[in-house]
Amino acid sequence: MSITPPDHNPRRCGVLLHPTSFPGPHGVGDLGVEAERFIDWMASADVRCWQVLPLVPPGAGNSPYSSWSAFAANPMLIDLRQLADDGLLPHSDVAAVVGSPARVDWAAAFDFKPPRLRQAARALLDGHPLLSAFKAWRAEQASWLEDAALFAVLREVTGYAPWWTWPTALRDRTPEALAAAHAEHRAAVDEACALQFLFDRQWARLRARCAAHDIEIMGDLPIYVDADSVDVWCNQGLFLLDDQGRRTEVAGVPPDGFSPTGQLWGNPLYDWAAMAEDGYRWWVERMRRAMALHDRVRIDHFRAFSAYWAVPADAEDARSGRWVDGPGQPVFDALKAALGELPIVAEDLGVVDDGVIALLDSAGLPGMKVLQFAFGGTSDNLYLPHNHPVNAVVYPGTHDNDTTLGWWRAADGHTQHHVRVYYGVDGSDIVWDFIKSAIASPAETAIVAAQDLLSLGTEARMNIPAVADGNWAWRLPDAALPTAITDRLRFLVRLYGRGAVHQYPG
Repeated sequence: MSITPPDHNPRRCGVLLHPTSFPGPHGVGDLGVEAERFIDWMASADVRCWQVLPLVPPGAGNSPYSSWSAFAANPMLIDLRQLADDGLLPHSDVAAVVGSPARVDWAAAFDFKPPRLRQAARALLDGHPLLSAFKAWRAEQASWLEDAALFAVLREVTGYAPWWTWPTALRDRTPEALAAAHAEHRAAVDEACALQFLFDRQWARLRARCAAHDIEIMGDLPIYVDADSVDVWCNQGLFLLDDQGRRTEVAGVPPDGFSPTGQLWGNPLYDWAAMAEDGYRWWVERMRRAMALHDRVRIDHFRAFSAYWAVPADAEDARSGRWVDGPGQPVFDALKAALGELPIVAEDLGVVDDGVIALLDSAGLPGMKVLQFAFGGTSDNLYLPHNHPVNAVVYPGTHDNDTTLGWWRAADGHTQHHVRVYYGVDGSDIVWDFIKSAIASPAETAIVAAQDLLSLGTEARMNIPAVADGNWAWRLPDAALPTAITDRLRFLVRLYGRGAVHQYPG
């Protein structure tokens, strides 16, 4: 039977898949035809949310959570084939297939794509019909774009030396030094700006395709930025630095289930008092940029707004850190005053205390519930489905977890028994038992990692926290998942009221 739908159904099901994980010919997934096929597949399954990881240029270990810019996008995601269709590259230059189709081949991608990206940028700047659109876009984005482009160029010409080791005048951003750097590297800065335009153009095309299918895009915003980033270089007074630009304390987390020595991230800490003086302007602009690229934004490590783990800059691990009160509600008041209602999801995992819970409540933000954290304990575990609030996002597991099948295989007997009893299952189809549980949850949004839809094991894991190498390499075999999976997912989405139309699928 059919039920008359409301004007808007807040219950949604989504899929977590970063663009680097798409199949494709050039070593790493991109924004091309495979991304379009994936969006069409989501629509066919009645999936209405696509969650991506940060779209920024990746840093150490190719992590999207480590970047030299919180505002710029990753040019490696640009689809070369579209550039050829736009007349910016010869089709013959993009015909080669490089790297492994099974996993991201960063070495092959970095060897093949950058020369062609630079060639396309030069073609754009040399009078291509898109040039006028680029100039208008460049003027609109100037507040972050010009500094980011100059920083990208200076990193390369200095051999990637940290900015605090640059000549003093450039390190301190004197007007004379900046003017000289712009003049010397004008052509390279123009090319860097052009690449950001080409990314935005392709991303806008995908966003429009999603919007046509009522699919929202959930982005991801790491709370911290890298020390060696344009963000710190341009805003040194907003971070805890010494007079030479070096960190005095750094970010991390205390010992937990992922690491007995904690995690020492090394990011510089914010000078929240200085940020408060100008109404948290940098955060407002950062969120403005994020909202321009996404419909919703997940803030990673939200708990640091309540209290954060501060570690001495010279510490060998995170055990010597201390809890320091964060800025709390005033940041979100400033964001709301400048930007309106905030489509934010708070990653509130890890050490969650009364302060974090109170901040979530006062800010009115949904938190996260991860089913892999639910079992083996007591019935008041907040991750168990019967304890989920409506204002939440539920996952079988996130990109930082093992796949659900990998988690199940590694779980101890007591935890496995708890799962079997709780769900009334024998464990033979455990991944889809978890998927069904997430979709059935009271939480308004349920997100399933693409690896779980395919019932893959640990070999398909996206990231292992506190491990520097070997992450971020999994790729989807096909942008359109098998029909049996599509049908099964659509059935659950509609059965539990997450579809575009409330329709009993039986």
